[in-house]
Amino acid sequence: MLHLGRNFRHLILLPILALLVFGGFGCKGEDPEVTKLTKPFVLKYWRVFDDSDAFNEIISAYQAQHPHIKIEYRKFRYEEYEKELLNAFAENRGPDIFSLHNTWINEWRPRLEPSPSILTMPFRELKGSIKKEVVTVIKQTPGLTVRQLANDFLDVVSQDAVIDTEQTDPRAPLVPRVYGVPLAVDTLVMFYNRDILNASGIPSPATHWLEFQEQVKKITKLDELGTIIQPAAAIGTADNVERASDILSILMIQNGARMTDNLGIATFNQVPAELSGRALPPGAEALIFYTDFANPEKEVYTWNDKMPNSLTAFANGQVAYFFGYAYHLPTIRNFNPELNFGIAPLPQIEGNQPMNFANYWLEVVANKTEHVNEAWDFLKFAATAEMTKKYLDKTGRPTALRSLVNSQLDDLDLSVFASQLPTAVSWYRGSDAEAQEEAFQEMIRQMITGTEPNPVKIVDLAATKVNQTID
Repeated sequence: MLHLGRNFRHLILLPILALLVFGGFGCKGEDPEVTKLTKPFVLKYWRVFDDSDAFNEIISAYQAQHPHIKIEYRKFRYEEYEKELLNAFAENRGPDIFSLHNTWINEWRPRLEPSPSILTMPFRELKGSIKKEVVTVIKQTPGLTVRQLANDFLDVVSQDAVIDTEQTDPRAPLVPRVYGVPLAVDTLVMFYNRDILNASGIPSPATHWLEFQEQVKKITKLDELGTIIQPAAAIGTADNVERASDILSILMIQNGARMTDNLGIATFNQVPAELSGRALPPGAEALIFYTDFANPEKEVYTWNDKMPNSLTAFANGQVAYFFGYAYHLPTIRNFNPELNFGIAPLPQIEGNQPMNFANYWLEVVANKTEHVNEAWDFLKFAATAEMTKKYLDKTGRPTALRSLVNSQLDDLDLSVFASQLPTAVSWYRGSDAEAQEEAFQEMIRQMITGTEPNPVKIVDLAATKVNQTID
């Protein structure tokens, strides 16, 4: 029998003990940084419109990587949302992550935390060559950068989500920072009633505005007293047309109006230098064009303020054309499942570059959160193509990611919206988007009622009102 010496046996046991200790099998101590960063906590996430099932897969996938983080999702009604946010932040019980409409960003910027340049996060990894084990490692990854936002998302996103920000040293130049990231971008389209178009001998919806005017004249029917008995399009008024200010805004933009200058000052009441030969500012021309559809003295008269809400009228099959967004689709179908309707691109001005209007929400981080890294890490994770697709499949919304646009071009519901995404635009509305919207609606009312017959003065006054909210 072979006998090992006592010292030789100790030499064999030492490396085995070392493996046990340093491999983590018998280690009592832990890295203080790991302990600190893996302490369990809750991220509160507030949104509107989408139920929690739209995010369940994304949240589950994220929590699998970061089991110490619980994400508490809460949905609000749109009518109560902004008030709830304001009250919650005033009482220091606000969410860590929440959604803002793209026109609200500047109003809320003082309450927002832009993406850090570096995110320090714990990750669970499988390690070991002989015996595998799950260990927690600390990694530093880039935050959501201006370059990544520009490369991965539609152009309109950078226009809204990137804001020049002061540095610690007030003498230093402003630095662009990312303040939000979208999961979807909607665009304004033209819904049409196939039955009404067919009955009017119109084989396809209009593609440009002059053709649209001709179709309106053909579809509209008036009685002997001039009362509209068959409206062609829900357009021309302020208070009973869904998103009237959006329709007027894109008409101005398509017509060549510069909505703001480089400082964000409203200039839609001015004639741009490249259009110096025009008698009227393009913004005033667009206002006239829009309100002509509600003017009984015009050939294109087809709508007035006594009509029902435009969405209701379209869903009831009462009007041929309705301007709306992808989020209107479920409402139309739920209200009237038998409605024979289609979706067409927004008409353009023939000969001009196509321009479409963006309407969307950005996911943002509150500056009061104690978990900036984790909140932004979750948003960056949710905004990847893999995770975003899960959200889009559940909600039926158009994508904000360039890489997913082509995949939606074959979708029956989303193809038109997707086709318009590369040409979608927005504009800076100051720090009070509601004031801008009211100024635009008041322009329309003044034109219709004739309280101020001069369209140039009307747009001048509206620009003044908008500029009062510029900070």
